[in-house]
Amino acid sequence: MSIFLTLAYLFLIGSVCGWVLELLFRNLAYRHQKWINPGFCTGPYLPIYGFGLCTLYLLASLDVEGRSGNPIVNKVLLFVLMAAGMTLIEYVAGIFCLKCLKVRLWDYSDQWGNIQGIICPLFSAAWAVLSAVYYFLIHPYILSGLQWLSQNLAFSFFIGMFFGVFLIDVIHSANLVIKLKRFAEEHGVIVRYEALKAHILLLHEKNREKYRFFRPFREIQPLSKYLEEIQEQLEKRIRHPKNKV
Repeated sequence: MSIFLTLAYLFLIGSVCGWVLELLFRNLAYRHQKWINPGFCTGPYLPIYGFGLCTLYLLASLDVEGRSGNPIVNKVLLFVLMAAGMTLIEYVAGIFCLKCLKVRLWDYSDQWGNIQGIICPLFSAAWAVLSAVYYFLIHPYILSGLQWLSQNLAFSFFIGMFFGVFLIDVIHSANLVIKLKRFAEEHGVIVRYEALKAHILLLHEKNREKYRFFRPFREIQPLSKYLEEIQEQLEKRIRHPKNKV
């Protein structure tokens, strides 16, 4: 089976499973009262996890047994390398959104040792732990899945269908981000994507309107109105830091 089809399959699995992981983490670990669709896209997938799984697969396929005489040291080095790869992906994606799109998708500013609020030692350590979990518990099944796929290439039709839907979603989401970027440049701010979604959810609750989990921005009022309201709230915090808005 070609490496292209292999990586496409892994990207699909990683994007969808990563979306589920991020959904649970953001809404349970932070004890949010309402579920908010995470990430940049509208659909149930996070591309950064798709690239991450491809990276973990390629690194796990490396022959590290000969790097050191101690197999434990070899595994530790591999997990450190995996964590570094995942952190690099996270940083590149974060800095691109921050500098080019004027959008912040996540924020580690309150974490020790963070760099621009994009990466931090705590989450790099978490990537190392997840890399170990992947290597021991998931990678063998990935190999079995790839073997099954090589024997059932008709399944590649569904992979193609996924990427067709994904491409449409990316175009739609890019159009939205262009509007956010225009607003950010006009007001000299960085748009916090999750805060914007949370604000829209709050407005829906106040107006007793149905909140669309996968399409939160197509509701009640234009996107520019939401952004202006958040800008007003920010200005109030600056003028009256003790007041809650």
